[in-house]
Amino acid sequence: MWRMNVKTAVALVVLPSLAAGMALAAQDRYSLEVPGGLAFADFKGYEDWSVIAVSHNGDKLATILGNPAMIDAFRAGVPGNGKPFPDGARMAKIHWTAKKDEAQPGEPIVPGSLHDVDFMVKDAKKFADSGGWGYAQFEFDPATETFRPGDTHDSPPQEHDAKCGFTCHTIVADKDYVFTAYPKR
Repeated sequence: MWRMNVKTAVALVVLPSLAAGMALAAQDRYSLEVPGGLAFADFKGYEDWSVIAVSHNGDKLATILGNPAMIDAFRAGVPGNGKPFPDGARMAKIHWTAKKDEAQPGEPIVPGSLHDVDFMVKDAKKFADSGGWGYAQFEFDPATETFRPGDTHDSPPQEHDAKCGFTCHTIVADKDYVFTAYPKR
């Protein structure tokens, strides 16, 4: 007859419970929100959106993604055709610290640790006084693997408001407040 010692029995009971507790203690990023009503949850699934463009600025790399409404608008010629992006168009911009990958030929610049995730959503009624767009920035802390809403100490500074990105975006008002172009494929 097979016998189990006490240590094995305890391990079989305690370890799965401990693992489950750790999973429950992990941050639910979708519970985060910036004042003004823009939440991480409003962009659930952004990881699967289509790529609009990529960028490299100093020590950061970024991928800019768009939901289907955003991609459809770009393909229809917005904003170059003079039309605005439709309500419901959403963008996500994921920033990583840039690093050289010395193991690859040519030592390309590749994503390092996650830095932050920025979001934009078009809702002309809700964000009428910010060009029809709502903005949110969520900073990532690699040490704790948690996100937090951006604040005034971040770059660019965030004023704890879903309309805070508007000031920077006014220089592209003629492009419906969107910096990123949709390049040829």
